[in-house]
Amino acid sequence: MAESVKKFTLEEVAKHNEKKSVWLLIHDSVYDVTKFLEEHPGGEEVLIEQAGRDATESFEDVGHSSDARELMIQYKIGELCEEDKQKTKKIQEKNHWGSTPVPSGDSSSWRSWAIPVGFALLATVVYRYYLHNFS
Repeated sequence: MAESVKKFTLEEVAKHNEKKSVWLLIHDSVYDVTKFLEEHPGGEEVLIEQAGRDATESFEDVGHSSDARELMIQYKIGELCEEDKQKTKKIQEKNHWGSTPVPSGDSSSWRSWAIPVGFALLATVVYRYYLHNFS
């Protein structure tokens, strides 16, 4: 017999909005990240700032890696109830990230480091060119 997924309302999630209990709603899944606060690479403040509410847009805007998405699984405690999913669905449809998570094999994970490295290399070449030709 399969274990049923615990359902939460937006009101229940909203109660967990401080450092001692940090719940996030991401793509209609509820995560208790309280134990992850000190480990979060972006600092605990960004998680606490989103505590008790829908953090989907903020999560997607950062462009989390496939490793980060895999790590999330252990913090999932349930899902949003169907009635409240309808409320968040309207908001999600207005945004580019849609209502489903990006697959873990998404190509944006390599871009998250390759683009900044490319800019750094370009800046180094330009700097050296000007240093040698105009000094």
